[in-house]
Amino acid sequence: MIGAKPGAVARDWFAKTSAGALLGFTLAIGCSGLFSCLASDMPLSIRGQLAMWMMAPVWIGVLSCVYFFRSGKHAWVWLSAANLVVFCILAACRLT
Repeated sequence: MIGAKPGAVARDWFAKTSAGALLGFTLAIGCSGLFSCLASDMPLSIRGQLAMWMMAPVWIGVLSCVYFFRSGKHAWVWLSAANLVVFCILAACRLT
């Protein structure tokens, strides 16, 4: 590619991939639970299927976008913060 820095893609790839795989999975679980909590007026059979099938696109989306972070540390910090926000909203939703 013209103008690309050599080795720019390979920098911190393991840290970024592990952050996307682990924290992306927990983020997908949290988003699925949040959807299930917010769509409580929907029948359980439909809501359960939608919550289950939304896991894969969320997880794959996070895993594919994790390489846009500048470093593995940034990926871990931002995805940890996103997990914290989603699970705090989920806990607040379940308490009300």
